[in-house]
Amino acid sequence: MTRRRLHIGCNALLALVGATALCQAETPSQGDRGPHDYPTSARVEYVQECMLKHGGELSYLYKCSCVIDRIAGELAYDDFVEWGTYARNATLAGERGGVFRDSDEARDSAKRYRAVEAEASKACGLATP
Repeated sequence: MTRRRLHIGCNALLALVGATALCQAETPSQGDRGPHDYPTSARVEYVQECMLKHGGELSYLYKCSCVIDRIAGELAYDDFVEWGTYARNATLAGERGGVFRDSDEARDSAKRYRAVEAEASKACGLATP
């Protein structure tokens, strides 16, 4: 049991070190990128969150990377940020969450994001988040 915990801890540390190195890489300014060229830091954040949702196992690195690559192929970066924000914050309680769930635009954006993410997850062999 201790050996397994140590192994998981090493995997998490390895992923964290790799993500830190990628985050510090120089990212081109918005004007230098195409609409589907996401900043490295955004891709790393997505992969880290995805891996955590699936138990933090290093084996999900490739599947989660595949998902963000497919999402980037479908959505412009600005849409990814906007729609993803609506989808993630739709469950906030009270007035703060109302902005992310009560308007037609918010519901539609969240729905479209979830559909693109689900399709990408399926194509990459990952259970739908």
